[in-house]
Amino acid sequence: MLENIINWSLKKRLIVLAFGVAIMIFGVMELQKSEVDIFPDLTAPTVTVLTEATAMTPIEIERLITLPIENGLNGLSGLRRIRSNSMSGISVVYAEFEWGTDIYRARQLVNEKIQLIQSNLPKGVGSPVLAPVSSIMGEIMFIALHSDKHSSIELKTIADWDVRQRLLSIAGISDIIPIGGDTKQYQVLLKPEKLVSYGLDVDTILKAIEESNENAAAGYYVQNSQEYMIRGIGRLKNIADIANTLIETKQGNPVRVSDVAEVRIGAAPKRGTGSYNTNEAVILAIQKQPNVNTIELTKKIELSIDEIQKSLPAGMKIEKDLFKQSSFINAAIDNLIDALRDGAILVIIIVMLFLLSMRATLITLVAIPLSLLSTIFLLNWLDVSINTMTLGGMVIALGVLVDDAIIVVENIIRRLQQNSEKKVSKQQSRLGVVAKATLEIQGTIVFATLIILLVFVPLFFLEGMEGRLLAPLGIAYVSALIASFFVAITITPVLSYYFLKEKSKSVHEHSMFLVTITRVYENILTLTIRRWKVLVLIATSLFVLSGIFLLNAGKSFLPEFNEGSLTVAVVALPGTALGKSDNLGGRVEEVLMGFEEVVSTARRTGRAELDPHAQGIHASEIEVTLKMKDRSKEDFLEELRHELSAVAGVSISIGQPISHRIDHMLSGSKAAIAIKVFGGDINTQRNIAKKIKHIVEDVKGTVDVMVENQADLPQLVMAFNRPVMASYGITIAELSTIIQTALYGKKVTKLIEENRLYDVVVKYKQIEKVDVDVIRSTLVQTSSGIQVPLQALVKISEARMPYMVSREGMERKTVITANVSDSDLVGVVEKIQKGIGKDLVLPKGYRIEFGGQFESAKRSSDILITLGALVMFGIYLLLYIAFTSAKDAMLILVNLPFAMIGGIVGLYVSGGIISIATLIGFITLFGIAARNGVMMISHIHNLIKIEGVNDFEKAVRQGAKERLVPILMTAFSAGLAMVPLALGVGEAGSEIQAPMATVILFGLFSSTILNMVILPALYLRFGSLKPKAINTNINSQGTK
Repeated sequence: MLENIINWSLKKRLIVLAFGVAIMIFGVMELQKSEVDIFPDLTAPTVTVLTEATAMTPIEIERLITLPIENGLNGLSGLRRIRSNSMSGISVVYAEFEWGTDIYRARQLVNEKIQLIQSNLPKGVGSPVLAPVSSIMGEIMFIALHSDKHSSIELKTIADWDVRQRLLSIAGISDIIPIGGDTKQYQVLLKPEKLVSYGLDVDTILKAIEESNENAAAGYYVQNSQEYMIRGIGRLKNIADIANTLIETKQGNPVRVSDVAEVRIGAAPKRGTGSYNTNEAVILAIQKQPNVNTIELTKKIELSIDEIQKSLPAGMKIEKDLFKQSSFINAAIDNLIDALRDGAILVIIIVMLFLLSMRATLITLVAIPLSLLSTIFLLNWLDVSINTMTLGGMVIALGVLVDDAIIVVENIIRRLQQNSEKKVSKQQSRLGVVAKATLEIQGTIVFATLIILLVFVPLFFLEGMEGRLLAPLGIAYVSALIASFFVAITITPVLSYYFLKEKSKSVHEHSMFLVTITRVYENILTLTIRRWKVLVLIATSLFVLSGIFLLNAGKSFLPEFNEGSLTVAVVALPGTALGKSDNLGGRVEEVLMGFEEVVSTARRTGRAELDPHAQGIHASEIEVTLKMKDRSKEDFLEELRHELSAVAGVSISIGQPISHRIDHMLSGSKAAIAIKVFGGDINTQRNIAKKIKHIVEDVKGTVDVMVENQADLPQLVMAFNRPVMASYGITIAELSTIIQTALYGKKVTKLIEENRLYDVVVKYKQIEKVDVDVIRSTLVQTSSGIQVPLQALVKISEARMPYMVSREGMERKTVITANVSDSDLVGVVEKIQKGIGKDLVLPKGYRIEFGGQFESAKRSSDILITLGALVMFGIYLLLYIAFTSAKDAMLILVNLPFAMIGGIVGLYVSGGIISIATLIGFITLFGIAARNGVMMISHIHNLIKIEGVNDFEKAVRQGAKERLVPILMTAFSAGLAMVPLALGVGEAGSEIQAPMATVILFGLFSSTILNMVILPALYLRFGSLKPKAINTNINSQGTK
């Protein structure tokens, strides 16, 4: 088939060239339409169910809300895991589905179950709602609304009803969650003494206000052939409407709300605050939908903010230069594009240096844009965005893209030169020479390409998040390689036919550089070709030595990203008041702003309504935007941790926004290591967790060690005295309503004001500031009109309760989290596991699981290693098919340990940590290294079988010599293309690709040298085409 393709391409030359031009033009057009993001879509199909229950404790919420929802969802088709958090006032249940599940189908399944579950939930609980579909990348942008001229109510009102609503109209935004400021509400402050004097109770007031807020529809009437709608307008519009609402008529006199209460505008109780650069502000977290172009969406948001700013009241300002994910994306993409550009330049220089022909160089280099633009076509067709993974795959493939074209061009040049040296009568046609030269090496490039494709197969078997992250890199690499192969057998021969000149001398003979290299290599070959035992001993020693280093290398999942920002979690003791927690968070902010590297901070303390980020009021999360100066990030973080340790009363964890969310998706926790303690009793879990925390803290390399849910929340318990209540004629429901109304306030209806909805809340006026004495003395009116203090009806006591109950897989859990600094993740976890096994005995019914990046690292490493072994066997079979010789196949595979020697050196240069990045580097390296062996041995076969070289040693020498330049060209092209990427260690976007490139670069160096020196000697001794007569002679001289 390939022969037909080559011949057809040379016959239909203009069609082939036109097709190449079309790929260029349409490829550029497709590139302009491509979505750009930082990573492939890593969003696990997760449906978040939120249920508000203001008056309930975490234990009550777990039993009465969370458990029924979990039981109802358990067993759903495709459900992978259920996690939940039950906190004071809210239940958050995460239903995680199998990767690949359609999120909208998953939401439909969950919603159907929720409809059935809802009737079993307690009375007065809010309806369960599904959180919007959002990307795993979380908040793509934070903005801050602040002013020194407006009240906190005015700020929050503008944020909720102007800024938020206008931004939500932008396509691609899933949700905007504001926190900070005060929410406006209409408050009816009851005067208990007035209620007594008028003989009214609380229920009567609530009912009167609720029933006074409605319009009436009375049908239609017709006049003069015109139909009129009849409406009665009775909805509340302002304070006066509420104040003038009739409650009852007493002795013919109306009793209005204003007679028994004061009506005013006030601030709703809040559970969260916001801050921008230590100043009070409303922080708006903007989340995007999955598969939306972050950069384009950010541009739209910024344009909209500029328009909104013009309409804001004077003195009110929106700060948009806080955390922006697009900044990291732009930096990462720019760095990779620079690496792509610089790598291409180096490849051009190498090709030009070796071919010494502008025409030959240009013909060869055409493969780069054609292959890359073809890859763009395929990525768009597969709906894969341009991101750091796909760009990284293209950068890594860059040097290999010209390999096939180099082999074809070099062979065509050689055959044209040989043809020109023949007598005119024996010369072939130019078209015939080009076709024959291309066909000669088709087998070589086919099997060499198949080998490289085969080594990438394990990437497509990775599961979960690691598969979603790394498969696009493999798709981009494989696509580019396949495209380059077809370019080499179609467009390259056509261009060679048109533009290569016939020369009387080989192109290589014009270069003193190449002549010198060839002479040196011939001398080395003469010295080594019969000393295979010495060479094998040297290579084996190097391999064993490098293997020892490999065994001692650290292990991790993903390298640390350089996002240019931090997420700082500040956690005080549960029960800490919001004001105190706000103050502690502010102190941490002040420390952060004291560093010159910190550009801005956006702090969120507590949580906003219906925020799936279930955070207690004792906790703060600060997004920190950085601009690094002279010192390294490691030194900056070391000093930062030291300064923050001086803030007493809080535990502090430092992470990065995207890494933070990846960790949360992997384990439900916001750290690289999550140790989960499962069991029935929360106190027992805590005791186990405290012991584990001490073990973890003693392990070198751990930082930010914390225990989730490690303390109790204080509470004031009012136990209803049923006999006493019965004697006064008060029911449980009546007293519950009175307590809630008196102490917290009860929402009775909503008031519409300029298309804005505000709660109308009824509460007692005297109870502005709640304390125990106020609660005890709160007067409760009985049905007979008598007022009794609350303490006469209830038993008041203090108690403690868990501030949060976490669950996973239908079991309670407590989680110990930690990050790793200056050490490897897997090594740290193994030490922790060893310490736990030695020092901890678990009670019956309790167990420990490790999660986070460690879990993913182990799973992905096992898959890659297992499938890697199968791939090696697959490569062996391919080589056996190609050469019909088990010996030759094994000799080519000898290149793999040659490559490992340099690859391991590269591993240590890049940090000494085995990660997914370095494993993929080794995979890529093995494919390229095996390709070099194929090129040499296939040419030896060609010399003996086709060109009639009968002297076996001469064939080996000639084959090695004639393949020297092509192998060096391909190796230098592939290696130097990695240099810009390898030098980008620590740069945004190069975190995964840089270690990968370093391994490939060093591995290519060792495999190329050892391949050119050792493989000829081994083939002379063990090659399948070696005549038996010379066995003894070679063996006897093997050590001379």
